[in-house]
Amino acid sequence: MNDLLKPAALEVAALYRRCPPNAFGFQSTDQLPALSLPWGQDRAMRALEFGSCMDNRGFNVFVLASPDTGALEQVRAFLGERAEREAVPDDWCYVYNFEDSDIPLALRLPAGHGHRLRSDLHMLIDELGTGVPAVFESEEYQARLNELQEAFNARQQDDLEAVGQAAAEQDIALISTPTGFTLAPMRDDEVIESDEFDKLDEKTREVFKARIAELQKKLQQVIGQLPRLRKEARGQVRRLNEEMLQFALGGPMGELKQRWAGHEQVLAHFDRIAEDVLENAQAFQGGRQSGPPVELIQRYRANLLVDHGEQSGAPVIYEDLPNHNHLVGTIEQQIRDGALVTDFSMIRSGALHRASGGYLILDVRHVLSHSLAWESLKRVLASGEIRIESLERTYGLASTSTLTPEPIPIKVKVVLLGGRRLFDLLSHYDPDFPRLFKVEADFGDQLDRNDQDHELLARLIATLARRSEVRALDAPAVARVIEHASRLAGDQRKLTARDQLLVDLLLEADHYAGDEGSEQISRVHIDQAIGARRDRVSRLRERALEQIERGILLVETRGEAVGQVNGLAVYRSGRFAFGLPSRITATARPGRGQVIDIEREAKLGGAIHTKAVMILSRYIGQRYAADGELSLSASLAFEQSYGGVDGDSASVAEACALLSSLAQVGLKQSLAVTGSINQHGQVQAVGGVNEKIEGFFEVCRDAGTLGPGVGVLLPASNVEHLMLDNAVLEAVEQGRFAIYPIATVDEALSLMVDLPLGQSDENGRYPDDSFHGRVAGRLARFAEVARPRRSDGRNGDRGELNGADRDN
Repeated sequence: MNDLLKPAALEVAALYRRCPPNAFGFQSTDQLPALSLPWGQDRAMRALEFGSCMDNRGFNVFVLASPDTGALEQVRAFLGERAEREAVPDDWCYVYNFEDSDIPLALRLPAGHGHRLRSDLHMLIDELGTGVPAVFESEEYQARLNELQEAFNARQQDDLEAVGQAAAEQDIALISTPTGFTLAPMRDDEVIESDEFDKLDEKTREVFKARIAELQKKLQQVIGQLPRLRKEARGQVRRLNEEMLQFALGGPMGELKQRWAGHEQVLAHFDRIAEDVLENAQAFQGGRQSGPPVELIQRYRANLLVDHGEQSGAPVIYEDLPNHNHLVGTIEQQIRDGALVTDFSMIRSGALHRASGGYLILDVRHVLSHSLAWESLKRVLASGEIRIESLERTYGLASTSTLTPEPIPIKVKVVLLGGRRLFDLLSHYDPDFPRLFKVEADFGDQLDRNDQDHELLARLIATLARRSEVRALDAPAVARVIEHASRLAGDQRKLTARDQLLVDLLLEADHYAGDEGSEQISRVHIDQAIGARRDRVSRLRERALEQIERGILLVETRGEAVGQVNGLAVYRSGRFAFGLPSRITATARPGRGQVIDIEREAKLGGAIHTKAVMILSRYIGQRYAADGELSLSASLAFEQSYGGVDGDSASVAEACALLSSLAQVGLKQSLAVTGSINQHGQVQAVGGVNEKIEGFFEVCRDAGTLGPGVGVLLPASNVEHLMLDNAVLEAVEQGRFAIYPIATVDEALSLMVDLPLGQSDENGRYPDDSFHGRVAGRLARFAEVARPRRSDGRNGDRGELNGADRDN
């Protein structure tokens, strides 16, 4: 018998914290009022409240939350409620810049006025396309135009007739030809032909030539005045056109100016439109059928970039694809006649435009996964304005000519969602991040579970059920969901805060309730959903159990073995975790105080495992060779382990295996061990205890070895984390399986060996027939063997320290 008081096995009540259905005063969750979410995240909500209130460019918010906590929905709901009480931001339009068409002008308008301006300009364009051509087709215009034309023709004709009359008086004829006018001599009112002219005497010919030359000068003067007359005529026609256009535009433009009185930017734009129409009056004379050119009409439209006409309160925008274009907007292009063209009407807004005056929610993983989106976001937040540019132009990747719209000032609160790892990486590597995101809202992964909060927890589940649009739950089902939430948290005093996991459970349970035609979700349906979910992802677990059962993986659950122990490991496949025993072996021989970790030597061990084995070696040295040199060369291995090994939760098992090898005393194989140790031999808490216990239980059940003396040793500090499967609880209640809490390595050994452990005397010596006495005695013999080797200058075996379990 051991001289140390063995730890007692835990009672069933300590292995699972139940939520009694009689703790609730309702029959169905339909009877419960909704609970405002998020519940239990007071610290995070205070930070979010502070960040949203701070009117400073750098106080944007980073929400630290796991993906399944439902933080996105909770943040949106909180900001949506707050935004309802805030003012609606202004609209923004881009309009044509008549001075420089490459720099479209940005107009800021009160909410709802952007849509009104666009509609008003659209009606103006309709008027220009129909009313203006109608004016040019009117009888009045045609009559006045004819008058101008006739006046021009009459004046031209009078001048020519004066020349013709002067020529006739001198027997010279003024003849009109297809190419102009010519002068010819006459006799008896008949034009003298050229051959007859040659027969005239020389003096007569000279007289005619002199007269023709003089008249030619007068004719040239008259013809030379025609361009001036035409210019004057065109000016008169232009003034007529302007008069008619002003008449046509006077009504609609005057009405528009009256409606937009007080908006100086809009009125100035109206004036520029009127000036442009007058300058291009000729383009409007094509008639109502053809209308003015589309390119000309397009100038007068308004590109409504941001429309808050239907908005109530400030905007809350979530952008699920936050690339550069979706954040800051883009300038689209079209192919016309084989060339890429664009104009101000092809400018498109980004999420930052739409969120200005309110809140923009982004998933930081999505932002970082898109090229240069993070840099673009920081640039906007730092400058307080948005410049819509292509990525190529923004970062100097291309120099093609395109638009440069006026920048738009913004005032937006950006809320980033991400995990702590990304937060730490950004804080460390990006100096701009702490300057732009000064508020952290930390959503916890767990909530407190208190008996006095049962009613609140029930309301929480009722709220999740309503949000998921599933059937109501009865009281036992609510109790089962609370218990499962503790299991997911891995703690009897906590609940998981990952709402999405609970919502998924409710959806699956609702499916099974529907299959049975039940009006409510009962505890049976919750159990069915939990079991079905586990079954769907259990192929790897079942395959491993089969290999153990068939002896392919060597795990012994009977008898005793020296230097061998069943450690417990957790394996993960996606979001599913399961536990299995792992055979840990140790060997020992004389050496220079080195413990060789085979996992480390094979490059399968991680840093935490290395640290655990180093602590183990120091524990053994401190306990058995505190005043001398430890003469030991030992090795530890996870047998049949072909993947990476990390964590320290196998260090208690490794200590037991190594001490067993030294003492040459067998360890009970019906017991499995988990826990880590410190240098003083105290057992420390580890993770995954529920999965580890259930894994060893299933191996023993399949092997048919369940019974007295079969069980698991775990750290006493892990007892509050137990939320075990019902099959394990039944076996414990029937005495076929036991769970022992241990606080020291000695307590573990007291359960695993039948030899007394032994108490050291005042000189630190143990009784020779005790377990510790055997360990100390063998180490002393190792020292005697090693002493001659050291005197010969020979080195003992070298090794490095490492090692432990798959996962904590």
